[in-house]
Amino acid sequence: MSDAEFTSVFGDELTRRGYAAAHHGDGRWNGVAIVSRAGLDDVRRGLLDQPGFPEPEARAMAATCGGLRVWSVYVPNGRTPQDPHFTYKLAWLGALPRTLAAEPAASTVVCGDFNVAPADADVWDPAAFEGCTHVSPVEREAVATLVSAGLVDMVRRRWPDQRVFTYWDYRAGMFHQDLGMRIDLVLASADVAARAKAVWVDRQARKGSGPSDHAPVIVDLDEAPDGDLGPVVPPPSAPRRR
Repeated sequence: MSDAEFTSVFGDELTRRGYAAAHHGDGRWNGVAIVSRAGLDDVRRGLLDQPGFPEPEARAMAATCGGLRVWSVYVPNGRTPQDPHFTYKLAWLGALPRTLAAEPAASTVVCGDFNVAPADADVWDPAAFEGCTHVSPVEREAVATLVSAGLVDMVRRRWPDQRVFTYWDYRAGMFHQDLGMRIDLVLASADVAARAKAVWVDRQARKGSGPSDHAPVIVDLDEAPDGDLGPVVPPPSAPRRR
């Protein structure tokens, strides 16, 4: 959606429910947003020296919400390792930590569709992805750079060894067999990570008619209204193991 379309479709309803909202989109296939009931200030759209394809796209924005500096990101897909879009993806991932480093120190959360599975445990079958994007060493190194800089992978902090996916292809019954990938990440500074009371994937949102092929990642700070759920709710009924 464009920013104007987002406001037209969602603005009144979000306001009625007590949310402030900021959106960054140009009406094409990418865009990001932040909605908050804890305040929304100091909005920033885009990355520092953000690369383009060929022009910079609406793929990153930040706002301060209830004392947290929240980044919403949508990392380029990359298509194939031989595609120019993959070079663009790596350049974009390189601009992200530089942008974060240039910001004032703050309690930080960086979340969204990273289009990178950080480790082999984050895909249903590593052999099936050999030679593909999302799992290459250079992509994983880019995510590891963020962790090395002090951000914590919230799902793996809470569920270090469990099978946890956030994306399942629409084809071939992948969702029902739990043949997925974990490419939607919530990375947080250590002080924020220490406040986590629950971290889980809302698999229910992937069900039903016309769902997204991604499921939301939920992080509860300070209190967990539904209890310490997880790692995936509800769990898959008949997962196929690799």
